[in-house]
Amino acid sequence: MTTQAITVSENASSRSTERTLAILEYLGRFRKGQSASEIARALSLPVNTVGRITETMNKRGWLYRREDDRRFVLTNRVADLTRPQVNDKSLTLCAWDALRSLRDKTGETTQLAVMSEGKCLILEQCVSDQPIKVSGKVGMRVPCYSCAPGKSILAKLPEEELDDYLKEVTLKKFTPRTLATMLSLKKDLKRTLESGYGVDLAEGLEGIHCVSAVILDDYEYPVGAITTIGPAFRMPEQRFEEIGKICVESALEIRKKVLE
Repeated sequence: MTTQAITVSENASSRSTERTLAILEYLGRFRKGQSASEIARALSLPVNTVGRITETMNKRGWLYRREDDRRFVLTNRVADLTRPQVNDKSLTLCAWDALRSLRDKTGETTQLAVMSEGKCLILEQCVSDQPIKVSGKVGMRVPCYSCAPGKSILAKLPEEELDDYLKEVTLKKFTPRTLATMLSLKKDLKRTLESGYGVDLAEGLEGIHCVSAVILDDYEYPVGAITTIGPAFRMPEQRFEEIGKICVESALEIRKKVLE
């Protein structure tokens, strides 16, 4: 009798865990969120079960429910659990002062990025004070090959890791300037190594330029990148070298804090 009760309890717990994870994974595909009925329909779950699970997740900070359309949206709680640590220090915290200083020196939005699951993940940003500005969304992922921080990281990867990435990635053209061939991408990564900074000449989005420098750990491994992003009319190609040097200085500041 006791054994049977334990088995039933364990099965119920396992089923609840699977449903909770399924909801998390499902909502991860929808930035604008989904309603309880939409979640239930997509996952073939009872609406009251979805309501109970989402309510618990909402109370614990994993989801929030928008007031306007009552849709559930993932919070940054998952990202907070996986914030990169270097030498037991938060990369985000170590980078904040440098992000703000770089923003003030360039007048443009600055971002901290890492490579995650083959893409460039925005961890933090310091938004420009300009009336016309460019900003992203923390948690956003973009292809590494079409953005400056991604290319800065790729350029410093160990040869074996870079080869693995190049074998797996599918190069797509987002603008006329996207480096959508292996030859053009490898050529740009070589230039990035030689200059010390990466550039994005409207390769991901039309009218937006970006300059970045890689952040290295004590083993010279690329743990992230700091980048400046702005409208092309205020960040013309002629300014890339100037901004690149400031980005390199900022990356070194972050590395120093990480290694202290």
